[in-house]
Amino acid sequence: MEMHDSLQVHRLPQSKYVDGVRWLPQASALNRFFAAAFHDPDSESSSIEIQSLDPNPNNTPSVVSLSSWTSPSRVSSLEVVVGGGGGSFKPMVSASTDSGSIHVLAVDLVEGGAAIEEVSGERFHVGRVEGVDWREGGECVTVGDDGRVNVVRVVNGEGLRYRRVFDGDGLVGYRAVKWASPSEFVTGGFGFGLQLWDQRKAGEAVSQLNGNWFQGKTSAVVHSIDIHPSRKHTCIAGGSSGTVFAWDLRWPKQPIVLSGVGASEGMNNSLSESEVWEVQYDSYTKSNISSSRILPVMTCSEDGILGVIEQGEEPVELLAEPCAINSFDIDRQNPQDVICSLEWESIAVFSRP
Repeated sequence: MEMHDSLQVHRLPQSKYVDGVRWLPQASALNRFFAAAFHDPDSESSSIEIQSLDPNPNNTPSVVSLSSWTSPSRVSSLEVVVGGGGGSFKPMVSASTDSGSIHVLAVDLVEGGAAIEEVSGERFHVGRVEGVDWREGGECVTVGDDGRVNVVRVVNGEGLRYRRVFDGDGLVGYRAVKWASPSEFVTGGFGFGLQLWDQRKAGEAVSQLNGNWFQGKTSAVVHSIDIHPSRKHTCIAGGSSGTVFAWDLRWPKQPIVLSGVGASEGMNNSLSESEVWEVQYDSYTKSNISSSRILPVMTCSEDGILGVIEQGEEPVELLAEPCAINSFDIDRQNPQDVICSLEWESIAVFSRP
C-alpha cells in the first residue's frame, strides 16, 4: 500500500467534538472558508460554525471562528447547498439532526466575517436524519432509520416544503442517499443493498441491488454514496468492513467490489477493515483508465485511514490517524485541497502536490 510521504498535514485542535466539515465556495483568492459541525458533550450542545482558514505556506494555518448557529440537537449530516443561495458569495449550508429536523442556513461572507441566518427548519423524520443530498435548484432528498424518503424544496417566503416518496414505517431503514439525475436518486442502508428511485414513477424503487452478494460474512451497512456528475449511471458506496463497491445502473444485478467484503482473493490490499464513513469521487487523482473502469474514489474510515482507491491499482494511503476520521471534503474549486474531521477533537487540512 503506497503512502503519500510528500503531504504536509496540518492538524488543528478544537475544543469540541467535530461531527462534520465542508468547504465553502472561495469568495476570493486570499480567503478560505469552511463550515464545521461541533458537539460539546459537557453541555450537550451542538452548533454549526463558519471558520476562516489562512493557508500560511510556511507555518501551521490559522483558523478563526467567524460565526456560530446553535442546533436544536446533534448534527447528523452537514452539506453545502449548491445553487441555493445567490451565487458563491452567499452560499447555503444544510444541517440535519438526530431529532429529525433539517435546517437551511444562509451564510453571508462579508468583509472580515460571516453572518449566519436560518432560512428555514422543519422536522421531517422520526429520529435521526441519516442522509441528505442537495441538487441545484434548492431541492434535496432525505432518508432516515425510520424508513422515510422525502423530497424537500426551499420555497421563497414559505420555508421548506416536502413530499414523502416512501414510508417504510420503521420496517426498513436508510443510511445514505445521492441524486443521480433531476428525477432519480439512489438510497442505501442495511445489508449492502442499494435502491434506485424515479420521481416520475410513484411507489416502490424502480431498481434494486440486493446485498446477498456478500454472503452474510459480516453485518453490512452502507454509510455513504456518491455519483459522478459525468457518469450518472455509476454509483459508489462505502460501508462496513472496509467495503467500497460500485453499482452500474445499466447492469443492476452485480456490484463491482473495489475493497473489503466480497472482493476477490487476488485483489489488491484493502485500505481499511473497519467502517467506511464517507466516499467521494476524487477528481484530483488522474487516471488513464477507460470509460468502462471506475474512476478514483477517496474514502475515510473508523480506523483512521484516509486514502484513494482506484480499480485495478494499489490503494494510496494519504493519512493514517490514531483515531477515526469521521468525515472529509474535497474542495470542488481546488480539488488538491482536502479537509477532515478527526474523532480526537481536531480538524486536519492538507494540499496535495
